[in-house]
Amino acid sequence: MNICFIMYPWERVEADTDSTLRLVHESVLRGHRTAVLYPKNLTIRNSITSGFCKFITTPGGKVPSNIPTFHKKVQFKEQLVPMSGFDVIFVRNNPPLDPVMLNFLDSVKDDTFIINDINGLRKANNKLYPASFEDPNNEIIPVTHVSKNKNYLKRIIQESEKERMILKPFDGYGGSGVIVLERGAMQNVNSLLDYYITGKDRDHYVILQEYISGAENGDVRVLMLNGEPIGAMKRIPGEGDLRSNVHAGGNAVKHTLTKKEKELCSKIGPKLVSDGLYFVGIDIISNKLIEVNVCSPGGITRINKFNRVKLQQKVLDFAENVVKYKEAAIERKRAFRKTIEDA
Repeated sequence: MNICFIMYPWERVEADTDSTLRLVHESVLRGHRTAVLYPKNLTIRNSITSGFCKFITTPGGKVPSNIPTFHKKVQFKEQLVPMSGFDVIFVRNNPPLDPVMLNFLDSVKDDTFIINDINGLRKANNKLYPASFEDPNNEIIPVTHVSKNKNYLKRIIQESEKERMILKPFDGYGGSGVIVLERGAMQNVNSLLDYYITGKDRDHYVILQEYISGAENGDVRVLMLNGEPIGAMKRIPGEGDLRSNVHAGGNAVKHTLTKKEKELCSKIGPKLVSDGLYFVGIDIISNKLIEVNVCSPGGITRINKFNRVKLQQKVLDFAENVVKYKEAAIERKRAFRKTIEDA
């Protein structure tokens, strides 16, 4: 198969922990023609969406089993190729999502299996997506408010029955900008809202969310593949910090999903698949869905280590099976068409 990974620059990859690198390595290990592409290198040539893709080769044709060594030793051959020639495209670049990149890929999506689906990425690449799940009684989704109206947001804080609320930027990721607001410290709210909302060229939306009891003990990151959980870990905040994201100083530990957490996964799984969100990371606190990460969900390396597994194998198995099914369907169609033509 031909597989392309649209991702962040290779030199910025943290080889010891990077999830995308594990997927790339598995693809090369299986003998697939594998390339990486940076969004800025998408182009149109003769009305065909193409890309200056960096095709991976390894010295002597041998693929190092050690992934950091693989990252260091691979070589690239850049070539302009039509994107529809790839069987699978993994969209693995970090948020915020580039809308121009999606526009390029719109012309490819009917010919190539894209993980995750372009329209699904448009729906879910912001923190509003969890609100689209059916949950009228807030059993799995925390009470959430989104606005750029400072007076309205202050009123929400004052009227809340909770002493604490979570404030976070609409387009943040990796735990950046997440803070706790205390009702007893309202004198700080004005300056905080000014900082979060007022930008250089426009006002920004912010999210106010109910503080979930137990958040101080961390969250659970679950990797979902085709609507099913395939692995999980618990992330514990660093000392004196609310954020449990590993890149924000949190620590990851082994975790086995509870019955309630499995039920949450089963509730949201069908919608993820129907939206074309085949490989995502979800964050759970006290049995409530906090975020759905759809661009480049991480955690593969740490979950692998905790459970002595290789989740990248499951992801590549899934991609291969989808492509095989599509190719078989095309062959059946051709055979049926010939039968009719020969009748």
